[in-house]
Amino acid sequence: MANNMQGVKIKMSPSTKLFYVICYVVVTIVALACLLPFIMLISGSFSSEQAIRFQGYGLLPREFSTAAYELIFKTPITVIRAYGVSIFITVAGTALGLLFTTMTAYVIARQDFKYRNQLSFFFYFTTLFNGGMVCTYIFYIQYLHLKDNLLALILPSMFNVFYLLIMRTFVAAIPTALIESAKIDGAGEYKIFFRIILPLLKSGLATIGLFLALGYWNDWYNAMLYMNDEKRYPLQYMLYSLMQKTQAMAAIASQANIQMIDMPSNSLKLAMAVVATGPIVLVYPFVQKYFVKGVTVGSVKG
Repeated sequence: MANNMQGVKIKMSPSTKLFYVICYVVVTIVALACLLPFIMLISGSFSSEQAIRFQGYGLLPREFSTAAYELIFKTPITVIRAYGVSIFITVAGTALGLLFTTMTAYVIARQDFKYRNQLSFFFYFTTLFNGGMVCTYIFYIQYLHLKDNLLALILPSMFNVFYLLIMRTFVAAIPTALIESAKIDGAGEYKIFFRIILPLLKSGLATIGLFLALGYWNDWYNAMLYMNDEKRYPLQYMLYSLMQKTQAMAAIASQANIQMIDMPSNSLKLAMAVVATGPIVLVYPFVQKYFVKGVTVGSVKG
């Protein structure tokens, strides 16, 4: 019976076919509209500064030039080291953030935990009030002694209450009968969490993990506050520092009436965006299906 059903082809009416054609055309147009800015970004990064100033941006490079990339990679070891720092804090911060977020969500989602409401209010309270930047800076520098320490780039973004609420939604969807049956079989809390709970949270882990990874990868503010050693600069702050130096040189040159048309400025910004977003663009396709599913489930159940 199943084989016969598989061989049957469902015929669509002309109106249904027209509807599908319109949907595909609209989706294609929207996809191209989303892709065009990125194409212009890459094109502008390979255009000369003079062409951008006098002719604007285009889909194809105008007066092809690699001056912006040559300026960024003038000292390759600096860029490679900054990449290494960003990759390290992104991987370590995302892993630790997922671990603590998931463990906390598991605890406050358990119906048999006596103080789960009080603990949930404690986390929610921190979204309304915080100690402020000055107190946070003093705490990290004078009490934790994290000046020029990579932990200063990991700890501030490791735990987010919004992500905790999303993860709690995923954990709450897991039947409590699984936990109870595991306890009957003699499993402890850690074994239940790592062997049963975590494998059922792939969508949630991919969703929160992508949010955390993007936050760590794009962070430059914490590096500005806590890092003085250039060898510990992450990629974003290294590019930000390079941009500030370039703008300072341009300002000095303008005051001295020195022409700096060939000095990349606008093209440098575009090249920096390409260098910074490249790894994320490569990673995203691998977690896309989990990310879409996780956002959908979280929005429905939330």
